[in-house]
Amino acid sequence: MASSSSNPQVITCKAAVAWGAGEALVMEEVQVSPPHSMEIRIKVVSTSLCRSDLAAWESHAIFPRIFGHEASGIVESVGEGVTEFKEGDHVLTVFIGECKACRPCTSGKSNICQVLGLERKGLMHSDQKTRFSVKGKPVYHYCAVSSFSEYTVVHSGCAVKVSPDVPLEKVCLLSCGVAAGLGAAWNVANVTKGSTVVIFGLGTVGLSVAQGAKLRGASQIIGVDNNPQKCEKAKAFGFTEVVDPSSYQEPIAQVIKRITDGGADFTFECVGNTDMITTALQSCCDGWGLTVTLGVPKVKPEMSAHYGLFLMGRTLKGSLFGGWKPKSDLPLLVEKYVNKEIQIDDYITHNLPFDDTNKAFDLMKEGKCLRCVIHMPR
Repeated sequence: MASSSSNPQVITCKAAVAWGAGEALVMEEVQVSPPHSMEIRIKVVSTSLCRSDLAAWESHAIFPRIFGHEASGIVESVGEGVTEFKEGDHVLTVFIGECKACRPCTSGKSNICQVLGLERKGLMHSDQKTRFSVKGKPVYHYCAVSSFSEYTVVHSGCAVKVSPDVPLEKVCLLSCGVAAGLGAAWNVANVTKGSTVVIFGLGTVGLSVAQGAKLRGASQIIGVDNNPQKCEKAKAFGFTEVVDPSSYQEPIAQVIKRITDGGADFTFECVGNTDMITTALQSCCDGWGLTVTLGVPKVKPEMSAHYGLFLMGRTLKGSLFGGWKPKSDLPLLVEKYVNKEIQIDDYITHNLPFDDTNKAFDLMKEGKCLRCVIHMPR
Protein backbone atom coordinates (compact mmCIF):
# COMPACT_ATOMS: atom_id res chain seq x y z
CA MET A 1 0.00 0.00 0.00
CA ALA A 2 1.24 3.49 -0.93
CA SER A 3 1.71 6.46 1.37
CA SER A 4 1.46 10.20 0.97
CA SER A 5 4.44 11.76 -0.80
CA SER A 6 4.55 14.55 1.80
CA ASN A 7 4.97 12.07 4.65
CA PRO A 8 6.06 8.74 3.16
CA GLN A 9 5.85 5.68 5.40
CA VAL A 10 7.16 2.12 5.13
CA ILE A 11 5.39 0.21 2.34
CA THR A 12 4.69 -3.52 2.47
CA CYS A 13 4.52 -5.07 -1.00
CA LYS A 14 5.46 -8.16 -3.00
CA ALA A 15 8.99 -8.76 -4.27
CA ALA A 16 10.75 -11.69 -5.92
CA VAL A 17 13.56 -12.43 -3.47
CA ALA A 18 16.62 -14.55 -4.30
CA TRP A 19 17.76 -16.38 -1.16
CA GLY A 20 20.72 -18.23 -2.69
CA ALA A 21 22.76 -18.74 -5.86
CA GLY A 22 20.65 -20.35 -8.57
CA GLU A 23 17.70 -20.91 -6.24
CA ALA A 24 14.22 -20.11 -7.52
CA LEU A 25 13.05 -16.64 -6.54
CA VAL A 26 10.45 -16.54 -3.77
CA MET A 27 7.54 -14.09 -3.73
CA GLU A 28 7.83 -12.44 -0.34
CA GLU A 29 6.08 -9.68 1.56
CA VAL A 30 8.84 -7.07 1.85
CA GLN A 31 9.04 -3.81 3.72
CA VAL A 32 10.30 -0.90 1.63
CA SER A 33 11.63 2.10 3.56
CA PRO A 34 10.65 5.66 2.70
CA PRO A 35 13.10 7.47 0.42
CA HIS A 36 15.97 9.14 2.27
CA SER A 37 17.56 12.44 1.31
CA MET A 38 17.99 12.76 -2.49
CA GLU A 39 16.13 9.47 -3.10
CA ILE A 40 12.82 8.61 -4.72
CA ARG A 41 10.49 5.67 -4.19
CA ILE A 42 9.05 4.22 -7.39
CA LYS A 43 6.04 2.06 -8.14
CA VAL A 44 7.53 -0.29 -10.72
CA VAL A 45 5.35 -0.67 -13.84
CA SER A 46 7.52 -2.83 -16.11
CA THR A 47 10.88 -4.50 -15.72
CA SER A 48 12.79 -6.82 -18.01
CA LEU A 49 15.34 -9.51 -17.30
CA CYS A 50 18.91 -8.75 -18.36
CA ARG A 51 21.63 -11.37 -18.68
CA SER A 52 23.69 -9.66 -15.97
CA ASP A 53 20.84 -10.35 -13.50
CA LEU A 54 21.05 -14.00 -14.50
CA ALA A 55 24.86 -14.07 -14.16
CA ALA A 56 24.77 -12.53 -10.67
CA TRP A 57 21.93 -14.84 -9.56
CA GLU A 58 23.89 -17.92 -10.68
CA SER A 59 27.08 -16.77 -8.95
CA HIS A 60 27.96 -16.66 -5.26
CA ALA A 61 26.77 -13.08 -4.97
CA ILE A 62 25.25 -11.29 -1.99
CA PHE A 63 22.03 -12.88 -0.70
CA PRO A 64 19.18 -12.44 0.07
CA ARG A 65 18.75 -10.06 -2.81
CA ILE A 66 16.19 -8.46 -5.09
CA PHE A 67 17.42 -8.47 -8.67
CA GLY A 68 16.23 -6.43 -11.66
CA HIS A 69 17.63 -3.18 -13.01
CA GLU A 70 16.07 -2.62 -16.43
CA ALA A 71 12.84 -0.91 -15.43
CA SER A 72 10.27 1.83 -15.72
CA GLY A 73 7.81 3.14 -13.19
CA ILE A 74 5.99 6.03 -11.55
CA VAL A 75 7.35 8.13 -8.68
CA GLU A 76 5.38 7.36 -5.52
CA SER A 77 7.22 9.67 -3.11
CA VAL A 78 10.35 11.80 -2.92
CA GLY A 79 12.94 12.29 -0.22
CA GLU A 80 14.31 15.49 1.26
CA GLY A 81 16.15 17.72 -1.20
CA VAL A 82 14.70 16.19 -4.36
CA THR A 83 13.51 18.91 -6.73
CA GLU A 84 13.87 17.15 -10.09
CA PHE A 85 11.02 14.68 -9.48
CA LYS A 86 7.54 14.82 -8.04
CA GLU A 87 4.87 12.26 -7.23
CA GLY A 88 3.35 10.85 -10.45
CA ASP A 89 6.37 11.43 -12.71
CA HIS A 90 7.13 8.60 -15.16
CA VAL A 91 10.75 7.44 -14.97
CA LEU A 92 13.33 4.98 -16.21
CA THR A 93 15.76 3.53 -13.67
CA VAL A 94 19.47 3.38 -14.51
CA PHE A 95 22.17 1.20 -12.96
CA ILE A 96 24.75 3.98 -13.14
CA GLY A 97 23.82 7.50 -12.24
CA GLU A 98 24.95 10.96 -13.22
CA CYS A 99 25.67 13.50 -10.50
CA LYS A 100 26.78 16.12 -13.07
CA ALA A 101 29.41 17.46 -10.65
CA CYS A 102 32.25 14.91 -10.29
CA ARG A 103 35.35 14.84 -12.48
CA PRO A 104 34.09 12.18 -14.96
CA CYS A 105 30.65 13.84 -15.24
CA THR A 106 32.17 17.23 -16.04
CA SER A 107 34.99 15.91 -18.24
CA GLY A 108 32.91 15.08 -21.30
CA LYS A 109 35.14 11.98 -21.59
CA SER A 110 33.33 9.40 -19.47
CA ASN A 111 29.90 8.30 -18.23
CA ILE A 112 31.27 6.52 -15.15
CA CYS A 113 30.16 8.82 -12.34
CA GLN A 114 32.40 8.81 -9.27
CA VAL A 115 29.45 9.41 -6.94
CA LEU A 116 26.79 7.16 -8.51
CA GLY A 117 28.85 4.58 -10.37
CA LEU A 118 28.19 0.84 -10.55
CA GLU A 119 27.12 -0.32 -7.07
CA ARG A 120 28.47 -3.79 -6.20
CA LYS A 121 27.75 -4.20 -2.47
CA GLY A 122 23.95 -4.46 -2.63
CA LEU A 123 23.51 -1.18 -0.75
CA MET A 124 22.39 2.38 -1.42
CA HIS A 125 25.00 4.86 -2.63
CA SER A 126 24.16 7.45 0.04
CA ASP A 127 24.49 5.59 3.34
CA GLN A 128 25.63 2.04 2.44
CA LYS A 129 22.41 0.59 3.85
CA THR A 130 19.49 -1.31 2.33
CA ARG A 131 15.91 -0.06 1.95
CA PHE A 132 14.40 -3.59 1.90
CA SER A 133 13.68 -6.06 4.66
CA VAL A 134 11.71 -9.27 5.21
CA LYS A 135 10.50 -9.84 8.79
CA GLY A 136 13.25 -7.51 9.99
CA LYS A 137 16.01 -9.24 8.00
CA PRO A 138 17.88 -6.98 5.53
CA VAL A 139 17.45 -7.78 1.84
CA TYR A 140 20.10 -6.43 -0.50
CA HIS A 141 19.77 -4.38 -3.67
CA TYR A 142 21.11 -5.14 -7.14
CA CYS A 143 22.83 -2.37 -9.10
CA ALA A 144 21.12 0.14 -6.78
CA VAL A 145 17.79 -0.52 -8.58
CA SER A 146 16.14 -3.86 -7.57
CA SER A 147 13.11 -3.69 -9.83
CA PHE A 148 11.74 -7.20 -9.15
CA SER A 149 9.66 -5.54 -6.46
CA GLU A 150 6.35 -3.70 -6.69
CA TYR A 151 8.07 -0.69 -5.10
CA THR A 152 11.74 0.23 -4.96
CA VAL A 153 13.92 3.11 -3.77
CA VAL A 154 16.65 4.63 -5.95
CA HIS A 155 18.90 7.65 -5.73
CA SER A 156 17.38 10.52 -7.70
CA GLY A 157 20.56 10.55 -9.77
CA CYS A 158 19.74 7.00 -10.94
CA ALA A 159 16.42 7.83 -12.57
CA VAL A 160 15.48 9.64 -15.78
CA LYS A 161 12.15 11.39 -16.31
CA VAL A 162 10.17 10.44 -19.45
CA SER A 163 6.95 11.71 -20.97
CA PRO A 164 3.75 10.09 -19.66
CA ASP A 165 2.87 9.42 -23.32
CA VAL A 166 5.80 6.99 -23.74
CA PRO A 167 4.92 3.29 -23.31
CA LEU A 168 6.71 2.25 -20.13
CA GLU A 169 6.44 -1.46 -21.05
CA LYS A 170 8.64 -0.79 -24.12
CA VAL A 171 11.13 1.89 -23.11
CA CYS A 172 12.22 -0.04 -19.99
CA LEU A 173 14.65 -1.79 -22.40
CA LEU A 174 16.53 1.49 -22.73
CA SER A 175 17.49 1.20 -19.05
CA CYS A 176 20.26 -1.19 -20.04
CA GLY A 177 20.45 -3.65 -22.97
CA VAL A 178 19.27 -1.76 -26.04
CA ALA A 179 20.94 1.49 -24.98
CA ALA A 180 24.18 -0.36 -24.16
CA GLY A 181 24.38 -1.91 -27.62
CA LEU A 182 23.50 1.24 -29.55
CA GLY A 183 25.99 3.28 -27.52
CA ALA A 184 28.78 0.75 -28.00
CA ALA A 185 28.38 1.17 -31.77
CA TRP A 186 27.87 4.94 -31.78
CA ASN A 187 29.79 6.33 -28.82
CA VAL A 188 32.52 3.83 -27.95
CA ALA A 189 33.45 2.42 -31.39
CA ASN A 190 32.10 5.27 -33.54
CA VAL A 191 31.30 2.81 -36.34
CA THR A 192 31.89 4.42 -39.72
CA LYS A 193 30.04 4.17 -43.03
CA GLY A 194 31.17 1.29 -45.23
CA SER A 195 32.98 -0.51 -42.38
CA THR A 196 33.02 -4.20 -41.49
CA VAL A 197 31.55 -5.19 -38.12
CA VAL A 198 31.61 -8.56 -36.35
CA ILE A 199 29.44 -9.18 -33.28
CA PHE A 200 30.06 -12.13 -30.94
CA GLY A 201 26.85 -13.01 -29.07
CA LEU A 202 23.39 -12.41 -30.51
CA GLY A 203 21.34 -11.55 -27.47
CA THR A 204 19.66 -8.19 -27.00
CA VAL A 205 22.95 -6.31 -26.59
CA GLY A 206 24.55 -7.87 -29.69
CA LEU A 207 21.45 -7.23 -31.80
CA SER A 208 21.40 -3.63 -30.57
CA VAL A 209 25.02 -3.21 -31.65
CA ALA A 210 23.92 -4.46 -35.07
CA GLN A 211 21.06 -1.96 -35.18
CA GLY A 212 23.49 0.83 -34.32
CA ALA A 213 26.03 -0.32 -36.91
CA LYS A 214 23.37 -0.57 -39.61
CA LEU A 215 22.13 2.95 -38.87
CA ARG A 216 25.74 4.14 -39.15
CA GLY A 217 26.00 2.59 -42.63
CA ALA A 218 28.28 -0.40 -41.97
CA SER A 219 28.54 -2.42 -45.19
CA GLN A 220 29.12 -5.84 -43.62
CA ILE A 221 27.65 -6.93 -40.26
CA ILE A 222 28.53 -10.48 -39.27
CA GLY A 223 26.99 -12.21 -36.26
CA VAL A 224 28.67 -15.07 -34.40
CA ASP A 225 26.69 -17.40 -32.12
CA ASN A 226 26.34 -21.14 -31.59
CA ASN A 227 22.62 -20.97 -30.77
CA PRO A 228 20.68 -21.76 -33.99
CA GLN A 229 17.54 -20.03 -32.65
CA LYS A 230 19.44 -16.79 -32.09
CA CYS A 231 21.09 -17.03 -35.49
CA GLU A 232 17.69 -17.26 -37.15
CA LYS A 233 16.26 -14.27 -35.24
CA ALA A 234 19.36 -12.16 -35.95
CA LYS A 235 18.67 -11.90 -39.67
CA ALA A 236 15.88 -9.40 -38.99
CA PHE A 237 18.25 -6.99 -37.22
CA GLY A 238 20.52 -5.94 -40.08
CA PHE A 239 23.09 -8.73 -40.20
CA THR A 240 24.49 -9.49 -43.63
CA GLU A 241 25.73 -12.88 -42.44
CA VAL A 242 25.49 -15.11 -39.37
CA VAL A 243 28.20 -17.64 -38.49
CA ASP A 244 27.92 -20.66 -36.17
CA PRO A 245 31.44 -21.53 -34.85
CA SER A 246 30.44 -25.17 -34.35
CA SER A 247 30.00 -25.53 -38.12
CA TYR A 248 33.73 -25.03 -38.77
CA GLN A 249 36.81 -27.15 -38.10
CA GLU A 250 39.13 -24.12 -37.96
CA PRO A 251 39.21 -21.38 -35.28
CA ILE A 252 36.42 -18.87 -35.79
CA ALA A 253 38.91 -15.96 -35.91
CA GLN A 254 40.43 -17.49 -39.05
CA VAL A 255 36.96 -17.86 -40.58
CA ILE A 256 36.23 -14.19 -39.87
CA LYS A 257 39.55 -13.03 -41.31
CA ARG A 258 38.83 -14.96 -44.49
CA ILE A 259 35.29 -13.58 -44.82
CA THR A 260 36.43 -10.00 -44.16
CA ASP A 261 39.58 -10.02 -46.30
CA GLY A 262 42.07 -9.79 -43.42
CA GLY A 263 39.93 -8.89 -40.42
CA ALA A 264 37.08 -6.64 -39.38
CA ASP A 265 37.27 -2.92 -38.74
CA PHE A 266 35.22 -3.38 -35.54
CA THR A 267 34.47 -6.40 -33.39
CA PHE A 268 32.16 -6.51 -30.36
CA GLU A 269 32.23 -9.11 -27.57
CA CYS A 270 28.68 -9.34 -26.18
CA VAL A 271 28.87 -12.78 -24.55
CA GLY A 272 30.53 -12.21 -21.19
CA ASN A 273 33.38 -14.63 -21.90
CA THR A 274 36.96 -13.43 -21.54
CA ASP A 275 38.26 -16.05 -23.98
CA MET A 276 35.89 -14.56 -26.54
CA ILE A 277 37.53 -11.15 -26.05
CA THR A 278 40.79 -12.68 -27.30
CA THR A 279 38.95 -14.22 -30.26
CA ALA A 280 37.36 -10.86 -31.06
CA LEU A 281 40.79 -9.19 -30.99
CA GLN A 282 42.19 -11.87 -33.29
CA SER A 283 39.28 -11.23 -35.68
CA CYS A 284 40.21 -7.55 -36.11
CA CYS A 285 42.38 -6.27 -38.91
CA ASP A 286 45.94 -5.07 -38.35
CA GLY A 287 46.57 -1.35 -38.13
CA TRP A 288 43.24 0.00 -36.93
CA GLY A 289 41.05 -2.93 -35.79
CA LEU A 290 39.02 -2.06 -32.69
CA THR A 291 37.46 -4.53 -30.26
CA VAL A 292 34.79 -3.36 -27.81
CA THR A 293 33.87 -5.63 -24.92
CA LEU A 294 30.41 -5.31 -23.35
CA GLY A 295 29.78 -8.70 -21.74
CA VAL A 296 29.94 -9.40 -17.99
CA PRO A 297 31.79 -12.69 -17.33
CA LYS A 298 30.38 -15.13 -14.77
CA VAL A 299 33.74 -16.88 -14.35
CA LYS A 300 37.39 -16.18 -15.20
CA PRO A 301 37.34 -12.38 -15.16
CA GLU A 302 41.02 -12.22 -16.20
CA MET A 303 41.82 -12.23 -19.89
CA SER A 304 45.02 -12.89 -21.82
CA ALA A 305 46.10 -11.91 -25.31
CA HIS A 306 49.39 -12.02 -27.21
CA TYR A 307 51.13 -8.64 -27.13
CA GLY A 308 51.61 -8.90 -30.89
CA LEU A 309 47.91 -8.21 -31.44
CA PHE A 310 48.40 -4.76 -29.93
CA LEU A 311 51.83 -4.23 -31.46
CA MET A 312 50.15 -4.58 -34.87
CA GLY A 313 47.79 -1.71 -34.11
CA ARG A 314 44.70 -3.29 -32.62
CA THR A 315 42.81 -1.54 -29.81
CA LEU A 316 40.69 -3.03 -27.01
CA LYS A 317 38.09 -0.85 -25.28
CA GLY A 318 35.56 -1.53 -22.55
CA SER A 319 32.03 -0.19 -22.61
CA LEU A 320 29.65 0.39 -19.70
CA PHE A 321 26.11 1.41 -20.68
CA GLY A 322 27.37 2.27 -24.15
CA GLY A 323 29.09 5.41 -22.97
CA TRP A 324 25.75 7.18 -22.42
CA LYS A 325 25.41 9.72 -19.61
CA PRO A 326 21.98 8.62 -18.43
CA LYS A 327 20.35 11.93 -17.53
CA SER A 328 21.92 13.85 -20.39
CA ASP A 329 21.52 11.23 -23.13
CA LEU A 330 18.65 8.83 -22.40
CA PRO A 331 15.93 11.39 -23.21
CA LEU A 332 17.42 11.64 -26.71
CA LEU A 333 17.16 7.85 -27.16
CA VAL A 334 13.56 7.87 -25.95
CA GLU A 335 12.83 10.60 -28.50
CA LYS A 336 14.45 8.53 -31.26
CA TYR A 337 12.19 5.62 -30.32
CA VAL A 338 9.07 7.83 -30.38
CA ASN A 339 10.14 9.15 -33.81
CA LYS A 340 10.70 5.56 -35.03
CA GLU A 341 14.41 6.23 -35.64
CA ILE A 342 15.37 3.26 -33.47
CA GLN A 343 13.39 0.13 -32.71
CA ILE A 344 12.75 -1.56 -29.39
CA ASP A 345 9.60 -3.63 -29.78
CA ASP A 346 11.20 -6.48 -31.73
CA TYR A 347 13.53 -7.32 -28.83
CA ILE A 348 10.55 -8.21 -26.65
CA THR A 349 9.92 -11.91 -27.20
CA HIS A 350 7.87 -12.56 -24.06
CA ASN A 351 5.49 -10.60 -21.81
CA LEU A 352 4.97 -12.16 -18.39
CA PRO A 353 3.08 -11.28 -15.20
CA PHE A 354 5.17 -10.59 -12.10
CA ASP A 355 4.27 -13.96 -10.58
CA ASP A 356 6.06 -15.67 -13.51
CA THR A 357 9.46 -14.04 -12.90
CA ASN A 358 11.09 -17.46 -12.47
CA LYS A 359 9.84 -18.43 -15.95
CA ALA A 360 11.75 -15.45 -17.35
CA PHE A 361 14.95 -16.79 -15.77
CA ASP A 362 14.28 -20.24 -17.23
CA LEU A 363 13.69 -18.84 -20.72
CA MET A 364 16.93 -16.87 -20.63
CA LYS A 365 18.92 -19.82 -19.24
CA GLU A 366 17.61 -21.98 -22.08
CA GLY A 367 18.42 -19.32 -24.72
CA LYS A 368 14.77 -19.06 -25.74
CA CYS A 369 14.23 -15.32 -25.33
CA LEU A 370 15.74 -11.94 -26.04
CA ARG A 371 13.88 -9.84 -23.50
CA CYS A 372 11.08 -10.94 -21.18
CA VAL A 373 9.15 -7.90 -20.01
CA ILE A 374 7.63 -8.50 -16.58
CA HIS A 375 4.45 -6.57 -15.90
CA MET A 376 3.66 -5.52 -12.34
CA PRO A 377 0.12 -5.64 -10.96
CA ARG A 378 -1.65 -2.36 -11.61
